[in-house]
Amino acid sequence: MQITRTPMNQPRYRCPKSMHLRNSQDFERIYANGQRAGDDHLLIFAMANDLKVARLGLSISRKHGSAVHRNLKRRRIREAFRRLQHDLPQSYDLIVVPRQRDDSTMQDFRNSLRTLIRKLAKRITAAQSNGHAPDPVNDSGANP
Repeated sequence: MQITRTPMNQPRYRCPKSMHLRNSQDFERIYANGQRAGDDHLLIFAMANDLKVARLGLSISRKHGSAVHRNLKRRRIREAFRRLQHDLPQSYDLIVVPRQRDDSTMQDFRNSLRTLIRKLAKRITAAQSNGHAPDPVNDSGANP
């Protein structure tokens, strides 16, 4: 068995459990106080955290189909996040909710994650520089 080594300056693409949101209080806090943005493939809720990493939480309802279909979407979104983690703004807690589409690919999820997280980071930074807590903004295209 041959071991391949990566150069020291190349980023690692691991996603340890410390980068996952699993606590229900975290989900409730982000839903209540965070910003949100969406497009045709994803709806993302985001809130700044005090950590140096972005943490990901997923919310996929049974409306997306059987457990097989839900897990497939979950794996695709996690993989897209894992590959983009070094290109995205850090220190944010994110909850990703996929739209009810069957034709979304991992590339669609990557593009959506990249654009929506950057949009949310700008919005959160602007709200923090104004000195007040951000009000949730409906940018999802759907009625609240």
